[in-house]
Amino acid sequence: MRKLFFIVVLLGLFILTACNSSSGNPNLAIGKTTSFSTEKQCPDAEIEWIDMVMIQGIKYEHHYQNPDEVNEPITIEKGKEIGKVTYQMAGNACVDHKAKNGDATFLEVGTPIYEVLGYPTNFLITADDKVYIAEFNSEAKTAQDFFPLNGLVKNIYFESTEDGSRIHTFSQTSLEQFLEVWPELEVKKPQLLLDEGNLEGERVFLEVELNNGEAFRMLYWADTNTFHNGVVGNEAIQKIIEFELSELNK
Repeated sequence: MRKLFFIVVLLGLFILTACNSSSGNPNLAIGKTTSFSTEKQCPDAEIEWIDMVMIQGIKYEHHYQNPDEVNEPITIEKGKEIGKVTYQMAGNACVDHKAKNGDATFLEVGTPIYEVLGYPTNFLITADDKVYIAEFNSEAKTAQDFFPLNGLVKNIYFESTEDGSRIHTFSQTSLEQFLEVWPELEVKKPQLLLDEGNLEGERVFLEVELNNGEAFRMLYWADTNTFHNGVVGNEAIQKIIEFELSELNK
């Protein structure tokens, strides 16, 4: 059952992001999407939404975690307010709606959006006591612009493609090497990578656990050395992931 749900989530986000002309991200969050019938005369009678918010030109997504895999309580220290929700998409927007600043899927209009102390706002934010991770940033040129991970990560895991459970933890050496190489990686538009056939082949699910207990997921295509959010791997990152995969398969 979880396997079927996992596939539905992947397909749901492909539809959502394609209609918004943004990331080709297959929703990595092991959690829920919400279906609803819209009262408007929309192109589709039923829409699958992910839990997202857009502010400062960046789309952020809330990643649901498996409760049995949360080692420590998540610590969220709010900083200054950076904006408010001005439009709730669920129940109001059609599937061809193009998200803009202030849009959110489920957050109510007027909900304040805050920075998280110790974390850059281009990486993550918080609203309604939930953390939202950057999912699409058109201004990002490097992985550092997208996810500045150095000093913020506790562990990296491989997840099962069947149910999203953690099946392998990166060694400390590989973790350090990954974080050292990550900032220099190039970022391309996911739609361009999709059109070029780079988001195909063997899929590897990575989970990044942050120091505050929050975690988010990335999909990596081993055949083309690319990530779902547009980050393009180099030889060094490919070797790190290949080594850890070999350890997993022992």
